[in-house]
Amino acid sequence: MAVDSHLDFMLALGRVAAAGGGDACFSPYSAASALGLAARAARGQTADELRKLLTSASTSDTDTDNSAASTPNEAALEAHATVLREAANLGDEAQLAVANTLWASDEITVEGSFLEELVAWPGGKAETAPFATDPEAARGLINGDVDRTTNGLIPELLPGGAVTVDTRASLVNALYLKTGWRHPFPAGATASAEFHSPGETRRVPTMRLEETLGYHRADGWQVVSLPAQGGVEAVVLLPDGDLAPAEAALDTARLKRLLDGTSRRKVRLALPKIELDLRTDLDGALRALGVRELFTAEADLTGLTATRPLWVDSVVHQAVLRLDEQGLEGAAATAIQIRTMSLSTAEPLDVAVDRPFLLLVRHAGTGAVYFFARVVRP
Repeated sequence: MAVDSHLDFMLALGRVAAAGGGDACFSPYSAASALGLAARAARGQTADELRKLLTSASTSDTDTDNSAASTPNEAALEAHATVLREAANLGDEAQLAVANTLWASDEITVEGSFLEELVAWPGGKAETAPFATDPEAARGLINGDVDRTTNGLIPELLPGGAVTVDTRASLVNALYLKTGWRHPFPAGATASAEFHSPGETRRVPTMRLEETLGYHRADGWQVVSLPAQGGVEAVVLLPDGDLAPAEAALDTARLKRLLDGTSRRKVRLALPKIELDLRTDLDGALRALGVRELFTAEADLTGLTATRPLWVDSVVHQAVLRLDEQGLEGAAATAIQIRTMSLSTAEPLDVAVDRPFLLLVRHAGTGAVYFFARVVRP
């Protein structure tokens, strides 16, 4: 199933890009959208490596077999894209903005077939930017568009120096999501409470709610599902013991069992307020997951343009996630920078989220994950 590939991609990228055990936050939805467009721009082995990551991300990095038998077909890639498209359609009760933009220099001619693919994606559009003549102006155009899409939460995705005179194109996904809880936390119930981070116990603002919610306990985890407006849900995954070994053992099959096993139970929930804002350079993570040719002069991006040589020199990602008594708000953006060679029960169940945990914000219908977070020091 396509959602299995999406969860595979989330877990694989999280293990590599969010390694280290501290707070982490990224958007599998945003990263998969940008990389999905890159896969459509690519040909040959460059495309095969991207498709394999997006449709079978659990494959070992040591597997260097690029035979047709091990290469996911176009149908698998399209199935994953369908999940992303469906998750871009929420009810009027939630605010969701998605943009998928190709920023291209007027020095390259974009293939018509790629533009047809682009406009089929949520918020798909093509724009021009003066990369070769005024890279700072091009950076300002991209950052301004991301800033507007993310409602000001990500005002500067690309830092100074991220765009150079050798940049020829940028594939950018931007996402903004805001929705309210179906069962808001009473504001007056929020109070300071202990949270047991590794090596220390801290007191943090903690929300409290007694309500009938989705709940499941299995495989060393407690799962609480918080429904939000518009078909969104936040899923807290609280391990019985330390987070690090539990997270390391969490594969797609086990995660699906946890997510699918919830049933409605009366829960007395204590949950910290959350405010995360983290940047992630995905270049190294993608290489570790088998996407290598894309970052070399051997890259084949002729599905985007016949201009060669073009390759990717950076993949920049930023995610912002906030949870409070009323609901959640999040934004994410991913930019793939493409360059050329330099010319120069009745009794409530008590769930106290007072130690490190995982959090998914996802589309309840398709299972697409808008945000993944590891909360260690809220």
